[in-house]
Amino acid sequence: MPGIHHTAIVTADVDASMRFWRDGLGFTELFDYTFTGDWPTLFGAATDQLRSIFLGDPETPDTGIVELVVLENVEQVLAPPDAPAFGFFLLSLQRDVDATLAALAGLGFDDGVRRIEMPAPAGKKVAMAVITAPDGVRVELIGPPR
Repeated sequence: MPGIHHTAIVTADVDASMRFWRDGLGFTELFDYTFTGDWPTLFGAATDQLRSIFLGDPETPDTGIVELVVLENVEQVLAPPDAPAFGFFLLSLQRDVDATLAALAGLGFDDGVRRIEMPAPAGKKVAMAVITAPDGVRVELIGPPR
């Protein structure tokens, strides 16, 4: 039973985030619901309304979920630093790197992409890339060995 169920990202622009995560990265919307709760006590939020949009794979809806969270009166913070820093670092996804970057670029998400090829066992290589999502989350793409 232990495991990571989902990662939550507070979003300032639901449409841009949906284009990035759903249209660009291929996640499927699993649900979209606004919960009324004591979010001020639990999260220090300024509202009792929290919109939750779960994105993932409908074949495995209990794992690997990205949750887009919408809350009122949220403070904007800076994008992730260019170099590693303490705290949350990145969200890593297995994807065809070239196809995924092309899909994201077609949606207007192509700024600041970094790419490398890493050596892998048996003389193969693995394509890797990093891109920043609309709300400042660094996303790493890791391709299959080739």
